[in-house]
Amino acid sequence: MAIHCHPPSPGTAFPEGQVDSLLSIISSQRERFRARNQELEGENRMMQHTVHALQSELDNLRADNIKLYEKIKFLQSYPGRGGSRDDTEQRYSSQYEERLDPFSSFSRKERQRKYLSLSPWDKATLSMGRLILSNKTARTIAFFYTLFLHCLVFLVLYKTAWSESVGRDCAAYCAKKYADHIHKFHKNGDEGDMWQ
Repeated sequence: MAIHCHPPSPGTAFPEGQVDSLLSIISSQRERFRARNQELEGENRMMQHTVHALQSELDNLRADNIKLYEKIKFLQSYPGRGGSRDDTEQRYSSQYEERLDPFSSFSRKERQRKYLSLSPWDKATLSMGRLILSNKTARTIAFFYTLFLHCLVFLVLYKTAWSESVGRDCAAYCAKKYADHIHKFHKNGDEGDMWQ
């Protein structure tokens, strides 16, 4: 049942019984919401606990499967025990071989050690490079961005060189015109008078 309350006008007073009734309704709603909130928080904690337990169980099962594959490999090493490999064996064979390979383990540890010794800006550069190289859209954007920057730099350099060339040509043209004017209109004595 919905209760429609209209705000009272500034001088209106509620009867004592109505105020108590509204207060009890609001208090009961608050208690219901609080109980529901606690119930949801409890469910959330249980779900998180379940997720952690399942993740731990998954990791344990993966480790058990690799151990079982190791035993299968051991049994197949006996003469006359060769056989066809199914999908399960193929799936865990790579994980088993990777775990056994000392070079890949050493390489992984060395990469981790080298990464931890990098400076923060080197780590940022490496992360940015990995991000660009691992995503097709990022590679496309980076390619066109680099192309645009190169074109912009070449255009600016060309415009600057062209402006300087035009300035030199204009200065040379003005100097030649001035020299022609001096030679034509101020010959011999006039030239001397002009510079005095």
